[in-house]
Amino acid sequence: MTTKVHVRYFASVREALGTGSESVESAATTLAGLRDELIARGGAHAQALARGRAVRMALDQVMSAEDAALREGCEVAFFPPVTGG
Repeated sequence: MTTKVHVRYFASVREALGTGSESVESAATTLAGLRDELIARGGAHAQALARGRAVRMALDQVMSAEDAALREGCEVAFFPPVTGG
């Protein structure tokens, strides 16, 4: 079974991937699983979302941990940590 997820990319992640958003049919049940599916695509996705990189995630515009559950039609955002001073 797959879930349709709307994925948005921001800042350096968007620049690396060359797109700001896409719709994905995912077999993943959590944010971590979705991230791993995107990494498995290889190329720019593997680099921008790699496990060694600091990437923040939001589920339906709320900052979320990797174990947050996906649901049909949800919005997931990936972005680098925000720095400021």
